Amino acid sequence: MSSFAKFVPPPTFLTMPCVGVDISDTSLKYMSFVAETNMDGSKKIKQWGDIDIPTGVVQRGHVVDQEKLSAVLQEFKAATGAEFVRVSLPEERAYLFETTIKKGTPLKEIRGLLEFRLEENVPIPSKDVFFDYTIIPETEDTKSIRVAVVAYAKETIQHYYDACVAAGLHPVSFEVEAQAMARAVIPNDSVGSTMLVDFGKTRTGIGIVHRGVLLYTSTIDVGGDALSQALRRMLGEELSEQELTELKNTQGLIRGVEKSEVSDTLLSTISVVKDELATRMQYWHLRNNNSDERRISSIQLTGGSSNLKGLPAYLTETLGVTAVRANVWENSLSLENTVPPIGRRLSFGYATAIGLAIGISEQ
Repeated sequence: MSSFAKFVPPPTFLTMPCVGVDISDTSLKYMSFVAETNMDGSKKIKQWGDIDIPTGVVQRGHVVDQEKLSAVLQEFKAATGAEFVRVSLPEERAYLFETTIKKGTPLKEIRGLLEFRLEENVPIPSKDVFFDYTIIPETEDTKSIRVAVVAYAKETIQHYYDACVAAGLHPVSFEVEAQAMARAVIPNDSVGSTMLVDFGKTRTGIGIVHRGVLLYTSTIDVGGDALSQALRRMLGEELSEQELTELKNTQGLIRGVEKSEVSDTLLSTISVVKDELATRMQYWHLRNNNSDERRISSIQLTGGSSNLKGLPAYLTETLGVTAVRANVWENSLSLENTVPPIGRRLSFGYATAIGLAIGISEQ
């Protein structure tokens, strides 16, 4: 399941039409769908949008000012009329680990077994933790099954929950943002390991997904703002963010015939991200004994700053793994039959909200 639906006792709530709400340090993005009347199960977008979150309200995923976050959620509710929401949880606050249990263990006993393993893997007393788990699909017939566990401090989830309730919203579930993102962009029949790189405004989130299950997360404190700051130092402080975004998206890492100042400046910053990605890839492969089955075979880029021109080619060349900008509509819309109201460049920032809106029960 890999989501936290413990606050809502009636299971039927999980099937209610919900709005996916992605809360970051700087913005709240939302998305909802309605089913089409035809028989192919396709959807169409009902609502979407982006609301700024004032600086300092949420810092590195920690809710610093619950009242102000609730005010943002009230603005969201006023704009959408939403009642039920599925909400993202920050990767920075998640604890993930894998373990094995005996094949054939009754489902009612699995949670109790996993509770005993929390203390070995999570640096928080188990009484102060909410956790959930997913059984990892495996191809080999063994005597044990692998389980992915994700845990959060109760305090972390409580802050998001209380902010939602104070805004008049009913949170149906909470989910790690990278897992929701994976549901949006990774094809349902994918069997390998994929690295998700969410290149945002202030940071870059990393998730590694195997057979559709999130098994690793990490965060790099470098985002699109760092690229803008580097360009301002080189070109002048008077440049607007819009002008800087245009430079990043139209020139980016591509060297010009005569001038290469922009690309050289951006490369000096983006190489830091590349090195961090390489380190995490190496760690993942060593942790899995260089297993061919779990080897990272692709990189999917999301986030507003993934529009940086030349970024996929640069990462493909330097990391030796094919990197592409994700199709955020992979599992929600058929682009052959539908033209989304959100432009492609803007859509990369909505991957998590889309995954939340799709919902576990709707897959």
